[in-house]
Amino acid sequence: MKINEHLKVNLTIVEIFKTNVNNQRLASMIISDLNQLYPEYRINFDLEDCDNILRIEDNGFIDILGVVNYGKKNNVNIKLIV
Repeated sequence: MKINEHLKVNLTIVEIFKTNVNNQRLASMIISDLNQLYPEYRINFDLEDCDNILRIEDNGFIDILGVVNYGKKNNVNIKLIV
């Protein structure tokens, strides 16, 4: 069986975090900071969700520990939802 070398699969990884972020100004600041640390990530918040969701997408690897530690260093609760 031949393998088609031209066939590439894009695997998108999505991680969802529960936060204590409750306003758009703080959410925007966090997105800006995380985009500087991880420019390849697509990051957004859903502050209408009861868990104030932080959603991060990437086509490779997401540094979960780095994101959680960013929250700790900035007095923001960021917890991975599993």
